[in-house]
Amino acid sequence: MSYSELTWRYFQGAPGAGVLGPDAGRGAAGSRAEGTWVQFDVLTGPAGEARCIEAVRFQAFGCPHTIAVAAYVAEMAVGAAAHRTLPETVRNLQARFEVPLEKLGRLLIVEDAWLAAMDSALAPQGRQPGGS
Repeated sequence: MSYSELTWRYFQGAPGAGVLGPDAGRGAAGSRAEGTWVQFDVLTGPAGEARCIEAVRFQAFGCPHTIAVAAYVAEMAVGAAAHRTLPETVRNLQARFEVPLEKLGRLLIVEDAWLAAMDSALAPQGRQPGGS
């Protein structure tokens, strides 16, 4: 399989790879056993009208497309408003990174990990999403 120049750049450089401390929201999706796993750590500013994403780190196991897209999401999200959406739609990411249709499910795993991380990052202190 051939990869676009953008995919190779983000795959090889992997900006934003790593983890953040305990104050970050964390979310993961996928499975290493199934071949694709992604985790995001997201640190947001204080709650309020202009709450922004201050830092993002990711870890990923998967193909170059998966790692490149996760790195791109981590990079593009910093400084953006803290919302429960990806910085770009899955379809836009697919086109930008020239991800073949048969790999679309891997981008959905990236999206699921992002949504889980944002749920955690935006949850009130001391309460995890889905908890009581």
